[in-house]
Amino acid sequence: MNPDLVERVFAPTSPYLVGREKVREFARAVFATDPQHTDVDAARALGYADVVAPPTFAMVIQDLTLQQLLGEPDSGIALERTVHAEQRFRYTRPIVAGDELVAQLSVTGIRAFGKGAMVTSEAEIRDVEGEHVVTAVSVLLVGGEDA
Repeated sequence: MNPDLVERVFAPTSPYLVGREKVREFARAVFATDPQHTDVDAARALGYADVVAPPTFAMVIQDLTLQQLLGEPDSGIALERTVHAEQRFRYTRPIVAGDELVAQLSVTGIRAFGKGAMVTSEAEIRDVEGEHVVTAVSVLLVGGEDA
C-alpha cells in the first residue's frame, strides 16, 4: 500500500446527468418504495423538481471517483484483494433527477494492519454550479499479498 496516497486529490469527474429512469431503477433495486423515488407528481408535491434519488444513489457518482483511485498505477491496491468495508454519506440536499453532478475524490487516511490496510476516501459531490450536495465516505479493506 502506497502511504503517499494520503491527502492525494484526484481530478474532478466529468458532469454526471442524473436521469429519471436511472433513479427509478436504482430505487427498485434497493427496495426504496416511497413514491418520491418513482413518481414525479409525488416528488413535486414535496417541493422537488423531479424524482428524488434514494440516499445510497450517491454511490453511483462516487464510483466514478473510486475507479480513479483503483486505476492509479502507484496505489498498491489490488482489486482482487479489496472489499468495500464501510460507506457513509453527509448530505446538504437530496439528489434529484436532472441534477448534473461532479465528484472529486481525496484519500483521507490509510491505516495499516498486518499485511493489509484500510483506505479511507471522501468524494465531494457538487452540482455544476459548485454547490455541495453530498460527501460520500468509503473505507476499502485491502488485503496483503499473502492474505
